[in-house]
Amino acid sequence: MKIDTQLLEDHQAKLTVEIEPELLENAKRRAARKLANRVKIPGFRPGKAPYNVVERYVGQATILEDALEILVDDMYPKVIEESGIKPYGPGKLENMPTMEPPTFEFLVPLESEVTLGDYRSIRLPYEPQAITEKEVDKFIDDLRTQRAVIEPVERPAQEGDQVYIRLSGERVQVAEAETTTLIKERQQLINIEKEDADNKDEWPFPGFSRHLIGLAPGDEKTIGYTYPDDSTYEALRGKIAEFHIVIEQVKSRNMPELNDAFAQSVGEYATVDALRVDVRKSLEARAKTEYDAEYSDKINVELLKDATLKYAPQMLEREVEGFISDLKNRLAQQNLDMDTYLKMRKMDLDALRKDILPNAENRLKHSLVLLEVAKSEGIKIEQNELESRTRRTLEELSQSLPMKEIKKINTNDFVAGLAGNIASNMMVEQTLERLRAYARGEVIEKVENSTTEPTLELEVEKDVNVSIDTTADERTENTQEAAQLGSQSTVPDSANEEHGELH
Repeated sequence: MKIDTQLLEDHQAKLTVEIEPELLENAKRRAARKLANRVKIPGFRPGKAPYNVVERYVGQATILEDALEILVDDMYPKVIEESGIKPYGPGKLENMPTMEPPTFEFLVPLESEVTLGDYRSIRLPYEPQAITEKEVDKFIDDLRTQRAVIEPVERPAQEGDQVYIRLSGERVQVAEAETTTLIKERQQLINIEKEDADNKDEWPFPGFSRHLIGLAPGDEKTIGYTYPDDSTYEALRGKIAEFHIVIEQVKSRNMPELNDAFAQSVGEYATVDALRVDVRKSLEARAKTEYDAEYSDKINVELLKDATLKYAPQMLEREVEGFISDLKNRLAQQNLDMDTYLKMRKMDLDALRKDILPNAENRLKHSLVLLEVAKSEGIKIEQNELESRTRRTLEELSQSLPMKEIKKINTNDFVAGLAGNIASNMMVEQTLERLRAYARGEVIEKVENSTTEPTLELEVEKDVNVSIDTTADERTENTQEAAQLGSQSTVPDSANEEHGELH
């Protein structure tokens, strides 16, 4: 067997394989025997018809087609092994340029290659904002609001009230293809916010609720507003609008007094001070999580500046399909399907793929770079923690899912996939924390690359043991999804990880 390997610019390999004619003849004999078993040939018992009879009965083309399938299945793993390439996924038989001697052309996507820059030298200011007393006060006020006693009142609206209105809105200046109607008349519930409230996202514009103060049921009012150039509502920036409101009902919100009794009603807090301490801790934890996510995004941008990436088009196609799968899941949660969504956006599936492509490619690049850092840093997953998280997740699922769905999660395949995704999330968490430490200028002792792959043993039911071998290829795919909190990755069979698979 002669193999010529040509590396293509799109990170695929074209393998031209020439074999001995005897191998093809042997494959034809095997194909004929299989056909003789499948096809009823008059005068012969199944599998007993000689080659020339089978050839006359089914035709030479049928035998050749089956023979080529047998031959390719036999030789493809050997071709991959002898060529020395590292496939990303399934290869494809592209062509047979000649039969004398039998010659095959395979196209095989290659495993991604990432060359990192000096990521340990990245430095970015780490300046999370401290939680203020005002933020703590607002959170506690929100808790009080949730427990407020709401009652109809016969008086004009004032700060803190709930007001039911009929609202409509029109554009004052109409551009081409626009209609004058901005909001069709509808009933709306408005909470009148405090004057110093953070209301930048308030609809239909910031500070709208304050215009209701002093209005009583039956009153009407028209309000003009020009949306600034930095408005949250991008489509309305620079637009002038006019809103008409009719007050239907006013309700007071009598909030509970802020005292120790209130704190005790919220949770296991003896005093208001204890509640404030816990609220501050929660706000600080949430603020740190949000800041770290933004900080990590900045680090990822710097990582990509000095990194060199090569990946096959099939890898990007898979990422695009992952985006579409995620979209389908989100639509299903809103009782929508893909066809309806595409009609709403006035596009077909091909146009959607094109629209998704830039984001998918960006996510793929970040994921590949992040995985390479994890390898370089020798990030290891603690098996006890992985087992604990997996068990905890299974318990949470079993408590939230209906009985028929619980049966689906008590399978080896499901637990294997779940543990693989959790392991990937853990690896991403640890890698990002390491990168943030470097970017903050902290000195970390260099860790040698780890060659030990984690293994997890889980008992799903009494008689079910799940053994999960998270290989490097699986971690590549799972990390891509975990880096973006996706779940669309399908782990390849272990046999296919070594040689790829032919489609």
